[in-house]
Amino acid sequence: MDIPSKLTELFSLQGKVILLTGAAGGIGAVLAAGMAAAGAEMALCDIQQDALALLRDQIKGEGGGAAAYRMDMRDMDSIRDTVSLIIREKARIDVLINCAGINVREGFLDVSEETYDRIMDINLKGVYFLSQEVAKHMMRAKSGNIINVVSHNSVGMLGGCSVYGAAKSAVTALTRSMAVEWAQYGIRANAIAPGHILTPLTQATWDDPRRARYLTERIAMRRPGNPDELLGATIMLASDSSSYMSGMMIHVDGGCLAGGSPWPYDTNY
Repeated sequence: MDIPSKLTELFSLQGKVILLTGAAGGIGAVLAAGMAAAGAEMALCDIQQDALALLRDQIKGEGGGAAAYRMDMRDMDSIRDTVSLIIREKARIDVLINCAGINVREGFLDVSEETYDRIMDINLKGVYFLSQEVAKHMMRAKSGNIINVVSHNSVGMLGGCSVYGAAKSAVTALTRSMAVEWAQYGIRANAIAPGHILTPLTQATWDDPRRARYLTERIAMRRPGNPDELLGATIMLASDSSSYMSGMMIHVDGGCLAGGSPWPYDTNY
C-alpha cells in the first residue's frame, strides 16, 4: 500500500497559487509557511512590509515558493492593483484565503464610529471587495477556491467584541453567498473558524488570570490552540480533497462550541 502517494494525491498543494491576506500575522505566517511546505506558490499579502519580507525569505530559504505584496484592506485601489499585479506575475489565483483581520476589545457603549469603521473596513468590506476582485479572474478560469478565516465569535460571543463578532458573523454569511452564487463558475467557498488561539495578539488575554480561567472552563481541551493546529484543516480546504465542500464552516476550537468542560456528573471511571 502506497500511503505517501495517496496522501499526496489528496492533500498536495503543488502548483496552486494561493493569495493569503494577513500573511504577516501570528496565524497567517504559520499558515503561509505550512502551505508552502505542502507545495503551494504563496502570494503573501499584508500591510506590514518588513515582517512580510522576512516571511517570504524564510519560505524561500526552506525551498518553498513565495512572493510578497503590500495590500491595504481599507484601500480599494490597493486591493485592485495588488490582485492585478499577482495575476500578471502568477497568471492565476487558485485559492484566496481571507485571513487579515483586527479587533479592538471595547464595550458596546464604548465603541467610537472611527473604531467601528476600521474594524468593519478590514474584517468585512475588504474581504467582500477582495473576494469580488479575485472571483472575476476565477470565473474566467472556471475554477477557484475561497477560504474565509472567521472566528468562534461568529457563533459565540465574548464581552467587548461586538463589532468584531458582527463582522465575522457577516463573513460567515458571505461565505454561503459565495458558495451559492459562484458554484456555477467552478468556484467553491468555505470558512474556517478558529477558537481561542494563542498568538502574540492574544497573549495578554491568556496572561490575565480571570480571562484565562474563563476561557479554559469553556474549552473541552482546557487549553488555547496553537496556530499550527489550524494548518491541517486549512490544507484540507485548500486542496482537492475537499472538492465537494462548499458553503461550510469548520470549527477548530478544542471543543468550545461543543460545550466546553462538563459539569460534575456521576461515573464509574
